[in-house]
Amino acid sequence: MSAPHLPKVAGIDPQVPVSAHTAGPLTEVPAAPGAFLQDRLAGWVSDLTTLHELTERLARTNTLDDALHELLDAGAALVGARRGLIAFEPSDLRGPVSTVGLGLAHGELGQIETVPRSATSYGRILEGLPNPDGASATPDLLGDTGLDPRRREVAARLGYAASYALPITTERTGRLGAAVWLYDEPAEPLERQRHLVGLYAGYAAEHLARLLELERARTDVATIAEELLPSRLPRVPGVQLAVRHHAAPQSGSDWYDALALPEGALGLAVGSAGGSGPSALAAMGRLRAGLRAYAVMEGEDPVAVLSDLELLMRLTEPARSATALFAYCEPARRKILLAGAGHTPPLLVGDRRTEFIETTLSAPLGMLACWEAPSVEIAPAPGETVLLYTDGLLRRAGDSMDRAFARLHSAAASVPKALRHDAGSVADHVVRTVLPEGIDRGDPTEDVVLLAARFD
Repeated sequence: MSAPHLPKVAGIDPQVPVSAHTAGPLTEVPAAPGAFLQDRLAGWVSDLTTLHELTERLARTNTLDDALHELLDAGAALVGARRGLIAFEPSDLRGPVSTVGLGLAHGELGQIETVPRSATSYGRILEGLPNPDGASATPDLLGDTGLDPRRREVAARLGYAASYALPITTERTGRLGAAVWLYDEPAEPLERQRHLVGLYAGYAAEHLARLLELERARTDVATIAEELLPSRLPRVPGVQLAVRHHAAPQSGSDWYDALALPEGALGLAVGSAGGSGPSALAAMGRLRAGLRAYAVMEGEDPVAVLSDLELLMRLTEPARSATALFAYCEPARRKILLAGAGHTPPLLVGDRRTEFIETTLSAPLGMLACWEAPSVEIAPAPGETVLLYTDGLLRRAGDSMDRAFARLHSAAASVPKALRHDAGSVADHVVRTVLPEGIDRGDPTEDVVLLAARFD
């Protein structure tokens, strides 16, 4: 993110009025004008330095949650408060919505939220109630005879006696939320403090608006990616299916499929479209749709399925490559015929063996003028599970590919015997072992797909 533009500070720019708390008229200090000017200049430099440091820290945040916490911390320092909260609620009602606190436990935030919004300074901002200057100060909550009883009760219970609230808004987006800082004793910020926190909040609102736009775009991409994948796995006698999938915020091009085929057969597929972003997502959807059509027409010949997919790619995605693996399964016979195009080999997991199924080495789709490689036939024993996955599972492990393959093999071999009767339990154990930090944490550019098929 580019370095922030420093806001104008009172006294330095002629359009910004000088704070009465920062300095009085020159005529009030006739004895030492030089010392007075030096003090004013020192104050301006200090304000500029403070704003520069705080805006730089804010600019380094790249998530809404981090930015909200940074705004809350910086605002508390500028107005001299110890606690506070931000309610982030964009006025267009598209979300996301969140409340973050400073010095307040989760239960204490809940108590504050039980106060009617029209009775709180930040609630009036969120509800769009009239407020001429935007900011709202309540310097003595307990001494205010007109205070809402519930607000008085909560303030007394949590031990705060004053508040200062600011709207978080931009001209382009409108209201994004409101921030309120709480004082332990009756107090209110000086005019100079109000001016500084107002400048900072204006910059923070623009930064939050940019992050909000990015967050919504990522959410939209993730939603589309999920919608392009199967809404549920088919039920085919003789085989039990489970999938674990995570679309990374900056990718989403890995895919999987499972479809029931004629005569009790089952088609399983995993793949990855090259690139990232919306174009890769669209390519992923086209590849999956094409493979489904070819699987229905000639699924018993995986080589023909991938050959047709190669032709489709050359016609529709000439500048893109992709990996894919397709398996034609006959659960009643416990027979699998599969072929791969530049894809990671499946892993067979059972009580007596854990081994990779080496498919014939082949380039990814789109890399050759004509793709064709022999298929491989395997016969899983009763109770064995076949794992199909994308290389994101390996890359997210953080090791070299050789070590990542070894780690995956070790994870599969260590599945407890009590868990091997369930495909979902096998998949969960493997994912937890390979990615102990969690499937949804880590590299934002690597998707994860793990499709497990356990044969009875």
